[in-house]
Order: sequence, then structure tokens, then C-alpha cells
Amino acid sequence: MKKNQSNIETLQAMIEKAYGKLAAAHKDIDFGFFDDASSRSYYGAFHAISAVLAEQGLSFSSHAMTLGTFNREFVKTGIFPTDTFRKLQRLYEDRQTGDYDCSRSIDQETAENNVANAEWLVNACRKYLENTLGQSLLGKK
Repeated sequence: MKKNQSNIETLQAMIEKAYGKLAAAHKDIDFGFFDDASSRSYYGAFHAISAVLAEQGLSFSSHAMTLGTFNREFVKTGIFPTDTFRKLQRLYEDRQTGDYDCSRSIDQETAENNVANAEWLVNACRKYLENTLGQSLLGKK
């Protein structure tokens, strides 16, 4: 992705979307909606890693391809810590459970861990992008 103002604004919007999902996850925790908190957490992380990939000109039509490419290009290369992909997989699995599994639900502790892991990942992605771009993406964070 060529670093023009329009592209930077797109990355900024993607990171803002990620933070919006995290805000919703926190509210869901407060109201006891742990399945939804886990889902919102995953989507916060998903939008953040999508922004990192987009900065490199990469975009995919499936979640599996997005997660796999992020792992290959940014975790296995040491740009992000080795446990990042494990956290991301857990967020994905818990989102699947929370959104689709009628026989199981996400408990509060798991949901809180998901929010914390997603928050860490969103912040890490934002910092990576800001370092790469040489400018702040969010003035308030």
C-alpha cells in the first residue's frame, strides 16, 4: 500500500473500528453478555491485524486466510511475539462458540481474558503501524 493520505486514513479508520469493537466488548462484559464480549473482542483483533496486513497491500476474503497470513508474515518472522497467534486463534475459537454454539456459552473469566488479549493485540498493531508510518493514528489512545 503506497503511503498516501487516503491510505493512512483507511488504516486509521480500521484501527478506530478495532477500538470500537473493544469498547462494545467492555460494555458486554459489564452487562454479562460474555458470548458477545468474546465476539466483539475477536472482531477488534481482526480489524487490527487486517490494518497491519493492509499497510503491506494485503487483503483477504476469508478469516482463515487473514489469520494465517498475519501469522506467517508477522508472528513467525518475529515482528509480533510468538504467543500472538495462539491468542488470536483462541479469540477466533471463542467467537465461534459465542456466536454459533447453542450448547455452550463463554464464561466471565474467559470473556475477560478475551477482552484483555484483544486489547493487547489492537494496541500492539496500532503501535506497529504508527512506527511504520511515522505518525500517530489516534490522538486519544
